[in-house]
Amino acid sequence: MNKKRKIRSYEATESLNVWPSFTDLMANAFMIISLFLLLALFKSLFLKYTAQETKQNLSDTERQVRLLQREIATLENELGESTSNVRQLKKASSELQRLLLSSNEKKRLLLSSNEQSRNRADILQSEIKRLKSAPPVVVIQDSGGYQFDSGSASLPQELKSYITKDLVNRIEKISQQRNLYVVEIIGHTDGQVNSGGGNLDQQLEKVAQGKQSVDSLKPGSNADLGLMRALEVVKELQKVQEQTGKLKGVQFHAYSAAQIQLPNGNFAQVNRQSDPNRRRIEIRFSPLGKAETVQ
Repeated sequence: MNKKRKIRSYEATESLNVWPSFTDLMANAFMIISLFLLLALFKSLFLKYTAQETKQNLSDTERQVRLLQREIATLENELGESTSNVRQLKKASSELQRLLLSSNEKKRLLLSSNEQSRNRADILQSEIKRLKSAPPVVVIQDSGGYQFDSGSASLPQELKSYITKDLVNRIEKISQQRNLYVVEIIGHTDGQVNSGGGNLDQQLEKVAQGKQSVDSLKPGSNADLGLMRALEVVKELQKVQEQTGKLKGVQFHAYSAAQIQLPNGNFAQVNRQSDPNRRRIEIRFSPLGKAETVQ
């Protein structure tokens, strides 16, 4: 009898023991909390990666927008020059028509001036032909991401990227369309005085031959600085030419105009102030002609 009571007492005690259930509950809760924490960590990493990728895409887009803006400015400049030439041609054409459609009272005068009219017509046709075949002048302004450090000819990274990705393709297209094989790179500066001992007379040939870098040169004048910057652009184009096989047969010549020529082509007056509009690199195209020596 006592044994049955003990068994019943033990079963009653066991029925009141909640610790195993409580332990299972806590273990399940810990696993659920750990799962949520792991999901939160993955979400944080994913958001961080997405933000970085979005930032990089935005940076690339901004760079492309700046390149397009400069390209548009260049095209607008070329369009302005072409429009001016077209107006001149229209004026000459109107004058020619006036001569050809003169009244009967001026027939005698027209007969005597036929030769002159034909000459003007020939000049007009030659000018039209020249305008159709004249290659553009590519101007790279020394501003923004394309700006050289003061007194330096080292290419800014953004300018180097423009040369290798955009300028090379444009030069190749123009050269192939017009059978032009000489590309002239001309460096222009403003009128600020560039004083100091230059070393171009001692080092320039070695740099041109690729035995030394342009950084080894020290300008003694604005003419030196313009030539150094033009030469650095030429060296970058030649590097692309050697590595990619593009620009086949094209020759590059480096020149300096110092501060002497304004963007409109006129000679500059004395002006020693800083003027970013005058600091530029011009790329001009010309056919490969035969040299004539005058003695």
